[in-house]
Amino acid sequence: MNLPAPDRDPANVSQGDPANAPQNTPDRAAATNAVASLYDTYPFPPEPILDEAPPGYNWRWHWEAAYNFCYRRRPDRKDARILDAGCGSGVSTEYLSHLNPEAQITAIDISPGTLEVARERCRRSNATRVEFHNLSLYDVDRLGGQFDLINSVGVLHHLPDPIAGIQALAKQLAPGGLFHIFVYSELGRREVLLAQRAIAMLQGEKRGDYTDGVAIGRKLFAALPETNRLVVEDKRRWSLENHRDANFADMYVHPQECDYNVETLFELIDASGLEFVGFSNPAYWDLDRLLGSDPELQTRAKELGDRERYRLIELLDPELSHYEFFLAKPPFTPSDWGDDARLLAARPSLSPCIQGWPSRSLFDLDYQIVELSEIEFEFVRACESGDRRVSEILSDIALPLERLRQLIARQILLLAP
Repeated sequence: MNLPAPDRDPANVSQGDPANAPQNTPDRAAATNAVASLYDTYPFPPEPILDEAPPGYNWRWHWEAAYNFCYRRRPDRKDARILDAGCGSGVSTEYLSHLNPEAQITAIDISPGTLEVARERCRRSNATRVEFHNLSLYDVDRLGGQFDLINSVGVLHHLPDPIAGIQALAKQLAPGGLFHIFVYSELGRREVLLAQRAIAMLQGEKRGDYTDGVAIGRKLFAALPETNRLVVEDKRRWSLENHRDANFADMYVHPQECDYNVETLFELIDASGLEFVGFSNPAYWDLDRLLGSDPELQTRAKELGDRERYRLIELLDPELSHYEFFLAKPPFTPSDWGDDARLLAARPSLSPCIQGWPSRSLFDLDYQIVELSEIEFEFVRACESGDRRVSEILSDIALPLERLRQLIARQILLLAP
């Protein structure tokens, strides 16, 4: 089947014809239909639709910033082809469009009702260059072509066959392309999983009626003692978002969920055939924050392999509710700026994902406050044009190379050869 071509308004691309879709196994098709039904009932995320660009940023959705995080250098082009795989109500799609004005965005989802919300969201905020398709991840090859960046947030863990899903997407990634993924962690969602099963039992034959599931779930939390572990954890971690029915349904009444630990996560990653680049929330994966006070434990931990160390961290701090990370399709060759001569020859520029500039006090990519010294501020200001080499700027502003490397590590500055 040929997918519909974009009309004059890319946010209104028509849906594919489900009748011509490849046949799935009965179990896969039933699970897929159940998930689509949930999101038709409760489009997710239920963020308000605005008549302007969305506030702030998520650097993982910014092509230059994401590329720099993975490759440790600026990309040489901005006209990336980006796929939002499981776009939901279009929150991520809208950001992808506004943060990447030269990119071409394609968004897919299995829920027709949710796609209508996504189209309206992007139309209202003038998020152009977006094509929407009612399509499952399993059938992504029907789009044709390959993508420089694939974004799939909160989707793979809702597939009945996540390995088939990640493999289908991996095939559509261009050589050297990047794949940003977000999936659930079982350790940080223990109480959520228990509540899901309890609500499903109480629904009985009405499972699949998602409005009934929300009603029963809310009655359950209201009836349980305040000291009950499910109630305590819900109030501590999720209550701010779960006052909206769509959030409650997505968390507690979902018909299909597969959560991971580090060991099963890397089984999924290995099955993709792609290269693991790193977690995009690296602060959590810094073992020093947990064992930094004990040199012997630090020494023993350094003897572990990377995956064993990741597993140790989540065992010691099981609050993590999800994993977010990047994969890359070979060839993957990150830059190494450890050599002083190579660093001096580089051309630095200001990161596009910081707020507060021009100021000595600003937010970095992860909304952490950075206080620049006077000399750091002057150096960063000299980098705004992006066409001067480090050696040229240092001839005017004597910033020590070690402090420059700290600015690069915090992604205040991006480098190009």
